[in-house]
Amino acid sequence: MNKENIKIGALFFLAALLAVIVVRCKNPKVASDYFTPEVLATHFNGEQFVGSETCKECHSAIYESHLKTAHFNTSAPANAERIKGSFKEDANTVNLDDVRLVMEENNRAFYEHTIPKWGGGKKSVQKMDIVIGSGVKGQSYLTWDLDRLYQLQVSYYTPTDSWINSPNFPSRSTERPITDACLKCHATFANNREPSGNGNQYIKENTIYGIDCERCHRPAAKHVIYHRKNPGATTAKFMIPIDTLSRQLRLDACVQCHSGLRSQQLKGSPFSFVTGDRLDTYSKNYYSGRPDTELDVHGNQYGLLTSSACFEASPKMDCTTCHSPHENQRGNTTYFNQKCISCHSSNTIECSVDQLESGSMGNNCIACHMPVSPSKTMKVKLATDSVEIPVYIRSHLIATYPIPSKP
Repeated sequence: MNKENIKIGALFFLAALLAVIVVRCKNPKVASDYFTPEVLATHFNGEQFVGSETCKECHSAIYESHLKTAHFNTSAPANAERIKGSFKEDANTVNLDDVRLVMEENNRAFYEHTIPKWGGGKKSVQKMDIVIGSGVKGQSYLTWDLDRLYQLQVSYYTPTDSWINSPNFPSRSTERPITDACLKCHATFANNREPSGNGNQYIKENTIYGIDCERCHRPAAKHVIYHRKNPGATTAKFMIPIDTLSRQLRLDACVQCHSGLRSQQLKGSPFSFVTGDRLDTYSKNYYSGRPDTELDVHGNQYGLLTSSACFEASPKMDCTTCHSPHENQRGNTTYFNQKCISCHSSNTIECSVDQLESGSMGNNCIACHMPVSPSKTMKVKLATDSVEIPVYIRSHLIATYPIPSKP
């Protein structure tokens, strides 16, 4: 290579280096964007949420499967794909004592129109901004009024594929402010302007919908930054290994939503607790100490489970013994039966149901020992003049129940 070529090559190299320097000076964040992921919200403990999208870089299979779970889909911005109710003229109305509720779609946005039945009333229109519920049993809808959040009067009931008056709403037009106590089991994080969480004013852009990775594994900014900078690291940093926690601390990650209202807030707000903390230092359940016969199947699955002989006899049993939070397992009878059989081998089971009847039920342990039961608190009215009917939910009190008599 002659000197002239070397000189030309050196000039090209210097020009390229200068271009890089100029770009970095004009756009100082470009080079570091990857190592400083967008922060969606900051928890009260100072840790930062970066969203479950960041998790799929290293945990793609888990990420993809958790998108199909009822947990992840328990809240989301409203759109045509997520709202289950019909907007057709023959199926979009709910009649109350004083108003008629009409659901309408306009330019890909969805609204609840409140139309008074008599003079003197005021017509109002409220937008469906947030869908609450995956739609397995039903959905409710929230609306923003500036930064204030309210539940709409109308809900969707899956068993009848119809709009209904929202559960526990009066049969007359009303409004229900949404506080942290309502929202905490349907969102990963929400930033209430009232530190106790009792108000309904929120910093909207800090809302993280659904129960995603960071609700159970804690805010992950430090973890993501570390592992992006150290791609060869094999030990997870800045995350609590859940399987190393005590049974009670593992349970508490689920108990925060599956133990009833926990209406006695002792510390912070309902979003203050994070996995690894002791939940009872943050909140108490109104039903603490009550017999399992008074616990409702809706909400307090923890109270029912811990009253079960299976739980009492199994020192390591927790919610994840039977449930994978990363997968949609609903209706997978074989899977859950295998969970029972893994502790109760077929050689030791003494079943009081005769073999013929047991066979006709598909040898389904869950159907007998965790039956679908009517909720005492979650009830719906399909019309203003109809009787309230309970929502049926599978009991988590694992027990021997009377065999229903045949007609």
